Amino acid sequence: MAVIKLMPKNNPRSAGVLMHISALPSRFGIGDLGPGAYKFVDFLAKSRQRYWQVLPLNPTKKETGYSPYSSNSSMAGNMMLISPESLFEQDLLNESDLNACMLPETGPVDFEKTEVMKQQILNKAYQLFKAKRNEKLVDEFNLFCRTEQDWLADFSVYTCIKQHFKGKEWFNWSEKFKLKDVQTIVKFEKGNQAEIEEIKWNQFIFYHQWYRLKEYANAKDIELIGDLPFYLDYDAVEVWAQRENFLLDKNGNRTEVAAVPPDYFNEKGQLWGMPVYNWEKMKEDDFKWWENRLKKNQQLYNLLRLDHFRAFSNYWQVAASKEDAVDGTWKPGAGAAFFKTMEKKLGKLPFIAEDLGEISADVEQLRKQFRLPGMKVLQFAFGEDLAGSVHIPHQFGSSNFIVYTGTHDNNTTLGWFKNETDANVKKRLSKYVGAEVNEKNINTILIGLCYASIAKIAIIPMQDILQLDETARMNIPGKATGNWAWRADKNFIKEETINWLKAETELYGR
Repeated sequence: MAVIKLMPKNNPRSAGVLMHISALPSRFGIGDLGPGAYKFVDFLAKSRQRYWQVLPLNPTKKETGYSPYSSNSSMAGNMMLISPESLFEQDLLNESDLNACMLPETGPVDFEKTEVMKQQILNKAYQLFKAKRNEKLVDEFNLFCRTEQDWLADFSVYTCIKQHFKGKEWFNWSEKFKLKDVQTIVKFEKGNQAEIEEIKWNQFIFYHQWYRLKEYANAKDIELIGDLPFYLDYDAVEVWAQRENFLLDKNGNRTEVAAVPPDYFNEKGQLWGMPVYNWEKMKEDDFKWWENRLKKNQQLYNLLRLDHFRAFSNYWQVAASKEDAVDGTWKPGAGAAFFKTMEKKLGKLPFIAEDLGEISADVEQLRKQFRLPGMKVLQFAFGEDLAGSVHIPHQFGSSNFIVYTGTHDNNTTLGWFKNETDANVKKRLSKYVGAEVNEKNINTILIGLCYASIAKIAIIPMQDILQLDETARMNIPGKATGNWAWRADKNFIKEETINWLKAETELYGR
């Protein structure tokens, strides 16, 4: 291959990979923060990538299909992503413990089995932590409890009460617990201190492992891009503990819920059902709740994608009594006042605006006002409106975008080409790139278009780099079960993949 002179160090163009932690291979049923994650960082560094984008790391649960976008906490970490091998390295598990909790290394995640196993293994690790009293770790745990007190206290009590009520949602607890009666909660805390402490310890271990991984990645010049879901699940600790921030009645019932209006794809819209924020109340203390949430995410990641960005400008809300999203109303979001306040409190805003779908001029104006990069998705670019599509590279207009072949909500590129394009789309694609596009070359062509574009960052899902079909899809929006379970094969990182990706990255000056 012809030699390409490398770009200078301050080159603004870069590339990265979208791959959720759960999708890494691991001997414990789900990708985790252990050896597989470190190997993935090494792969990114060798391939000249600069970014690793992950999906939200908050807890997931069966009732919402284990979706990372519908969590019961905006601050806590997902215990299923904790690595047993890292616990073993810290002398918190024995080898026999590891051998006893092994689950299939590849194949779809069995969330229910994995959740039970991780809970058991963490319980064993906690007992060893208490028995061994490693002073350094004890001090770190105590420091964690002090510094994270603002969210950890509520989360640990809420989780413990939830266990006491056999997993029931907080709005189905008995009255005094549901309405957070002070005396009832204080009495419960006193009687369940050991369990509450263990819940805090599980969170400590999650963050201990995450920050070690982040440090390792950053030392290799790999920056981490996180993902912030806009809404919280109704059964979330913050909705229970800080209900004044949400539109609820005095009994904790939702009065209005989040939704998306009817469109070309859904004639009745999408009724999401999450409680809507009480923006008037949040404004009174300068959006303190959001400040804390964003500060936490700034510690976790180098860049943060704001999911459903349009809702900061305006959002669709529907009365909680409705059965579909047709009879809703547009409401103004927190708008420029919110981002001005965050700029004052947090400094430069390291955010990416998820501005996909039907976007109005005021949403675009808000994104531009605060110089937030938007998103472009090439799978959306080849319809009849190709010439003027906002997703087609010749229409980008500025470099302040992240370009993707597809996102976690799209089919893989090969799956899309096989199952979601017709003869006309294929014809337009071939004409646009000046070559016949087929199943063998569609991935390299779309990745090449991403890399060749003026977008400052190009992010490619790992499934597209591996040229995987629809069986590797992460999520089908609107489908309640069977999502989020894809995992890469054990030896998915191959030397030829590294060499190819590195060569592409260098060729396009990224």
